[in-house]
Amino acid sequence: MTQFVRDLGEHGLLQLFRPFCSDLVGDDAALLGAMPIDRELVVTTDILIDGVHFSPVTTSPQDVGWRAAAANLSDLAAMGAIPWGVVIAVGLPPETPVEWITSVYQGFTDCLKQYGTALVGGDTVRSTVITLSVTAFGQVQRDRVIQRHTAQIGDAILITGPHGLSKAGLELLLHPELGEKLASESIDLLHKAHQRPQPRLDVPPSIWQFCDRASGMDSSDGLADAIDQICKASGVGARLDWSAIPIPESIELIAGDRSIDWVLYGGEDFELVLCLAPDAARSLLNLIPNAAIIGEAISGNSGEGFDRIDRNRSFQHF
Repeated sequence: MTQFVRDLGEHGLLQLFRPFCSDLVGDDAALLGAMPIDRELVVTTDILIDGVHFSPVTTSPQDVGWRAAAANLSDLAAMGAIPWGVVIAVGLPPETPVEWITSVYQGFTDCLKQYGTALVGGDTVRSTVITLSVTAFGQVQRDRVIQRHTAQIGDAILITGPHGLSKAGLELLLHPELGEKLASESIDLLHKAHQRPQPRLDVPPSIWQFCDRASGMDSSDGLADAIDQICKASGVGARLDWSAIPIPESIELIAGDRSIDWVLYGGEDFELVLCLAPDAARSLLNLIPNAAIIGEAISGNSGEGFDRIDRNRSFQHF
């Protein structure tokens, strides 16, 4: 017999979530502890809404939880930060199956554990639509913060991995017939790219082996959007080498002539887009598998190749 959230009540629901939480949970708030004098506290938040960010057609409840955690950890990675802890607030209709929300928490904490952090608090509330609001906390050395506004003319533009894979995975989940030319292993990898994205927390430690400055952000809203946002914030333009932008073969087999659009505008790949000194960028290529240098920052507000990007096609909620 299916049990629903309304059958548990608020206190019963909180007890259900307790095994997924850190031992720090139990008071009205979590204690962060004082930051060392050479560190900055980094805070990010993200909201996922049923029917907007996930659906039962494309994401299991475990995947919903994983993606909710990964989106916030990716924002910490984009700032160069190390995760400290995460809180989650959930809005649930009373008819939500208990098994569904339990599986969400399982996927959520599975992601956190893989990246060495913990669930340290949260809240629950009645809602007309399932909503997950996640806030993540991290710390970063003051001289190793990665921000969008610090790119300089002459910087190389580096991506930490290929783009368009999440978009391809989503399209395969919605239209399985598109995968008729793909091996089953390729289909599984594309599904995973959409359902279980991997935040690039592994990248920032590598950066500081070669340089003392980096600008960038993650590409959750698409590669084109990330390049555009960095350039606007830094007051630079970009010269893109279109031949250097990797297009995975699996995407070409599915999308054909639309492949470059999926790469530029697909979104939710959670790679990092970085601007840094050319020598440092070339050195990073040896440490980060599948990384690529795709252009350089130049003076002005556009540039060769950059003006071919349609800013209106990048993901926007409104």
